[in-house]
Amino acid sequence: MKDVVGGAADDLVRARERLLAPAPGQRRLAPGALREALTDLHEFWLAAHATAAGVRPEGGGVALAAVGALGRRELVPYSDLDLVLVHDGRQDVESIAEKLWYPLWNSGIGLDHSVRTVGEALRAAESDMRTALGLLEVRHVVGDTDVSGRLADAARQAWRVGMRNRLDELTESARRRWARSGEVAHRVEPDLKHGHGGLRDLQLLNALSIAQLIDRPGAELAEARHLLLDVRTELRRIAGRARDVLHAQDGDEVAGALGMADRFELARALSSAGRTVMYALDVAFRAARAALPARRGLVEFGRSALRRGPARRPLDEGVVLHGEPDRGAEVTLARDAQPSRDPALLLRVATAAARSRHPIATGTLATLADSAPELRRPWPAAAREELIALLGTGSGLVDVVEALDRTGLWGRLFPEWGWVRDLPPRDAAHIWTVDRHLVQATARAGRLVTTVSRPDLLLLGALLHDIGKGRDADHSVVGAALATQVGERIGLAERDVATLAAMVRHHLLLPHTATRRDIGDPATVHRVVQAVGGDLVLLELLQALAEADSLATGPGVWNDWKAALIADLVDRCRSVLAGEPLPKPEPLDDDQRKLAEAVAASRRPDVLLTETDHTATVTVVAPDRPGLLSRAAGVLALNSLEVHAAVLRSHAGVAVDVFSVSPRFGSLPDATLLREQLARAVDGRMPLTDLLAAKERDYGGGPPADAPTPRVLWFDDEATGATVLELRATDRIGLLHRVAAALEGCGVNVRWAKVATLGGTVVDSFCLSMPPGQDGGAPGRGMPDPVQRGRIERAVLAAAR
Repeated sequence: MKDVVGGAADDLVRARERLLAPAPGQRRLAPGALREALTDLHEFWLAAHATAAGVRPEGGGVALAAVGALGRRELVPYSDLDLVLVHDGRQDVESIAEKLWYPLWNSGIGLDHSVRTVGEALRAAESDMRTALGLLEVRHVVGDTDVSGRLADAARQAWRVGMRNRLDELTESARRRWARSGEVAHRVEPDLKHGHGGLRDLQLLNALSIAQLIDRPGAELAEARHLLLDVRTELRRIAGRARDVLHAQDGDEVAGALGMADRFELARALSSAGRTVMYALDVAFRAARAALPARRGLVEFGRSALRRGPARRPLDEGVVLHGEPDRGAEVTLARDAQPSRDPALLLRVATAAARSRHPIATGTLATLADSAPELRRPWPAAAREELIALLGTGSGLVDVVEALDRTGLWGRLFPEWGWVRDLPPRDAAHIWTVDRHLVQATARAGRLVTTVSRPDLLLLGALLHDIGKGRDADHSVVGAALATQVGERIGLAERDVATLAAMVRHHLLLPHTATRRDIGDPATVHRVVQAVGGDLVLLELLQALAEADSLATGPGVWNDWKAALIADLVDRCRSVLAGEPLPKPEPLDDDQRKLAEAVAASRRPDVLLTETDHTATVTVVAPDRPGLLSRAAGVLALNSLEVHAAVLRSHAGVAVDVFSVSPRFGSLPDATLLREQLARAVDGRMPLTDLLAAKERDYGGGPPADAPTPRVLWFDDEATGATVLELRATDRIGLLHRVAAALEGCGVNVRWAKVATLGGTVVDSFCLSMPPGQDGGAPGRGMPDPVQRGRIERAVLAAAR
């Protein structure tokens, strides 16, 4: 390479780009080969440049060494270079460093660098965990091999000697990282590098192996590493920049590059790899803690020397806690336990582990996998009771199910689990794979057991409510059949089996009805009562399950507005079952009526803002005219108000549109500002479309890229004499404004609207009717005919894109 000293590294950049985007007719490198080529390219450039800068092969007292991805020879596209210029006190080392670093900086190549003697590097590692871990992977690039070799040997020796004092710091830093980045195994959009079960954790396994606390990682972990690296390589090659989080919209392209069918196959493979790494590291941390002596004072040390072995504390029949609770204690079998003769022992071990928040020992899991008997149908009462106890342990359930599933024991209890294991969801609201979502929902249900009369059925229903997913049929229908199968196998009474199946069949009934239909319509309430068969126990179970399911879906899916709507719907159903009259639709309150009468007199629009605990009611009153709904929705969107529901009424000859809203962030806007903007919007003096487009660009970078195709569904007879149009689309700033404008442009009357925001997706429901004389679908009832529906649907879909 010419001009190797000074200037820029443009030749390196060009060569790298040719590897990432080969010319037509040139072979596209596989991900592993690409990493090798990138590593060789950068090493060749660095060696040539360092030599020209004054780094001599032998005896020069200075060496260039690589750490990080380059040190591991795992350089993926757009990785930073982690370099150490190590020396033995050479005076001109800073000049050499400048000649090395500046060309890389000038060409925009990411660089993490240091210039240190061996002693300085070791002292830095003593105080900084990241530096210490990096030096474990240090690899000579060019220069004096004696200097770089001394650094590598001394860093590893210091790591082994100091591990007893650093294990707590190592585990705590890992836990903080996991809390920030989540898990690779069960996240819909995993962080391949920092997530629990990702590439950083593989580095920790290597570090524990270097400390001689665990064996070197085996073939299964090598396969997991290979897959994680391949996915990260293709993700960055496709994105054209540094990326570590695999988003759903990138999944199909990455999967295709790796020869997989689609993003769902890729997600399952990634989840399996993540679980392998996660489980191996959890076991490794426990093994390391058990292998290292605890730091104690002299008195404590003297006492510990008199002990015959680790403490064993009974937890349940045949189950003990082995070791000190704060020193990696594990749940194990008692010495007199007989797994082959005790059908409920497996579940007692699991329950004890979940309650005590201690892991099950690896040897105990292996023994149970080999010796625990298959539970006969129906299960003995003791086993069924232990299952319910396990499911009610709350957050402790999650790690226990993971351990049982890794060893095949969970699948032995629930063979149906295989369909949902590592199964990615098909909607953007879910952040977990289906199997983890079910466990999370059960853990959430554990905090709601006092709200229902049958807590056992609530826990079972939470565990099974999505068990029918992964098949080419309605998952609620398939799941109900599977729930019947499970209920009969574990020995539930016939009536309880029917209730469990009904919970699974109707687990979406309350949230969908409350957030997408008019619960003030008696017909809606009677349909819910009919669906639950007039069963009050089932009704309360479905209410609690709706909360647990929503909380386990993702952030923002459960909120006070949704909870209040479902509670209102359940109260109305109770009234019907008790033979009491349903409450009539809420009339306008005194303030709203007075405002309407004032607007009728002045003919000027006005706004009333009423704040409650977590939401607010915005009453928009204006002379009735086409376009009022869309313009009011546009003004609310400009002020960052998320609309949950809209009811369109009239009083004193003016329109009264009542919106339930909450601020997306910050506090509510001033009513005076809303009033002024609404007046301008109604008069056509406010360019709402342009302002909303600008707001979307400023806050979200413009319309979402690679958004899923919006869908429209039609539901007849959902309300008296009208039709419900349901739009499912990616959420956008001003979406309700655009869709309402499209409906108004079609000459449709909107009676009410509801908006359910689920992560980045919305489900908007509109109760529609056609003006008199245009109701071709059902004359006299206001229903649109097929031609009108087609025109309306095209307009709504165009507005949603």
